[in-house]
Amino acid sequence: MATILKQKSGRWRVQVRRKGRYLSETFSLRKDAEAWARRVERDLDVGRKPVPRKLEGIQTFGDLIDLHVSDMRSVGKAPGRSKSYSMEFLKRRLGRIRLADLDRETLIDFGKARAKEGAGRMTLSIDLGYVRTLLAYGAAVHGLPFSPEPVDLARIALRMLGLVGKGEERDRRPSDREIERLVEHFRGLNSSTIPMGRIIKFAIATAMRQEEICRVLWEDLDERHKMLLIRDRKDPRHKRGNHQNIPLLDVSSYDAWALVEDQAKHLGHRRGRIFPYNSRSVGTAFRRACHQLRIDDLHFHDLRHEATSRLFEAEYEIPEVSLVTGHKDWKMLQRYTHIRPQDLHAIGARRRAARELSSATRGEQGGRDR
Repeated sequence: MATILKQKSGRWRVQVRRKGRYLSETFSLRKDAEAWARRVERDLDVGRKPVPRKLEGIQTFGDLIDLHVSDMRSVGKAPGRSKSYSMEFLKRRLGRIRLADLDRETLIDFGKARAKEGAGRMTLSIDLGYVRTLLAYGAAVHGLPFSPEPVDLARIALRMLGLVGKGEERDRRPSDREIERLVEHFRGLNSSTIPMGRIIKFAIATAMRQEEICRVLWEDLDERHKMLLIRDRKDPRHKRGNHQNIPLLDVSSYDAWALVEDQAKHLGHRRGRIFPYNSRSVGTAFRRACHQLRIDDLHFHDLRHEATSRLFEAEYEIPEVSLVTGHKDWKMLQRYTHIRPQDLHAIGARRRAARELSSATRGEQGGRDR
C-alpha cells in the first residue's frame, strides 16, 4: 500500500514501496496523489517501469512532438525551418492519435493517404523517418514505453507497395529558348517589382538556390576578388555556420558580377540584401510565368541544375564545381556531369582551339631557340 501524508504546506506526499522499488511524488490534491499511487503500483505489478510524473501528460503523438521541440529549444538547438514545417505537418495529420494506437496499420494507412495526395516516395520516406526519430527520442531520452518498431514494419510494407523509396533524380534542363522566353516575359511586365529576368540569369550564373539569392547581403560582397559570401548554406548535417565564399564567374553565358552591378543600379543603393525580395514570391512568379508560357515541368530549382551542368560543360572539374555549388559530397555532383549531345560541338571547338594555341606557342618557342 502507498503511504500518503499531508505536509505542513498543505500538499500531499505519496510514497510507494513495492517489489524493491521506491518512488515518491508531491501533489496539491489528495485524489491526484491516490490516482498516481494506483498507476505506479499497477505498473510495478505487471513488471512495467512507471512513467515519470512529468511525462504522464504525453499521451498523443502531438504531445511527443511538443516535448521534443521544447527539449531541443532548451539546449539551444531549435528545429530549423524545414524540420519545423515537417513537425507541424505531422502534428496536423497524426497529432491526435494516442501513442499507444500509433501502430503499423495506422502508419500504413497514413502512407497510402499521402501517396494519394501526390506525395512522392522520398517525401513519404522523410515523413516516416521523422515519426521514427520522435518515437526513438521519447524512448531513449525520457524512457517512454513506445517502440519505433511499428514504423519499421510500416516502411517495409509501403516499400513493397512502391510508395516509399529513393526519390527520382530530376534531369530537367531548360532549353536556351525557354530561358529566353522567360526573360522576355518578365521584361514585358513593367509593373513587376521583382526583376525576375535578372534573378533567373543570376541563378544560372551562380548555381544558388532561390532562398540563398534572396538572402545574400551587400556587405558580404568582396568587390576586389569578385566573391560572394553565402551564410548558413543548406547542408544535410550542418546548416548553421555553414558559410561559403563563391566566385562570381562569367562562364555560363551570364556574367554574375555584371548582374550584381545591374542590380545595384536598379536599387539605387548598396544596403541590406542584394535581392531584397521574398523567396516565395520569386517562386510563385516563376511558376506563374511557366504556366502562362506553357513551359511544362520546369522548377526554379532546375536552374541550379542547369548552372551546375554548364560549369561542367565549361570543362571545370568536380572539385572546382563544388567550390561554386557547395556540394560537400562529390558523389552528388556526378549526376550533373552528363552533357547534352549538341554541346559536344562547342566542347570540340574549344579543345581544337586550345590545341592549336598550344602548337603555335611551341612553334614560336622553337623558333626563338634556333
